Amino acid sequence: MSFPGSGLAKGLAVTLRTMTKRSVTAQYPDVQPDLAPRTRGVIGLFEENCTVCMLCARECPDWCIYIDSHKETVPPAAPGGRERSRNVLDRFAIDFALCMYCGICIEVCPFDALFWSPEFEYAETDIRDLTHERDKLREWMWTVPEPPALDPAAEEPKELAAARKAADKLAAQQQAEAEAARAGTAEADPDRATDQHRPDTPGEGT
Repeated sequence: MSFPGSGLAKGLAVTLRTMTKRSVTAQYPDVQPDLAPRTRGVIGLFEENCTVCMLCARECPDWCIYIDSHKETVPPAAPGGRERSRNVLDRFAIDFALCMYCGICIEVCPFDALFWSPEFEYAETDIRDLTHERDKLREWMWTVPEPPALDPAAEEPKELAAARKAADKLAAQQQAEAEAARAGTAEADPDRATDQHRPDTPGEGT
């Protein structure tokens, strides 16, 4: 049985307990917050897996996903085969001013092309700038945390393997271009290249 003023006494007790504790202020943005592994920040796009099936755009409750594509004819893989057509992605954009972060697009994607990223620093001064295109969505893909391995001896996730393969290919291309540029310089000035590689002969010039 409560007595008159018991609610007020409980409220004052909570106030007194809070007053005796030291306040903790988050020093953001100097100190980044510790986010949970499954934080729903933004949606990253793994473009290589997208087949333009349009499932994500059709299932989105807010209709905030915009996809454009065109068809290309692929030559037969073997002699005597027939040509095939495939969809090529031209545009993939998400309007985060409309997105309600339900995650339906990620769940319904049958090819694992969409992932949750914990990135949350994407505020804009104009609401029209919250429609982010596929280039920005691809950048956010690098911030997606690795999925926990089901087996310590399991293979590397295919997303990381594909991303590393693309990065290695780009690095090899840049190295080949640098070597070609150095070779072109040597051909333009062969005397200088010969002097640089000519061994010193004892007694030469005496």
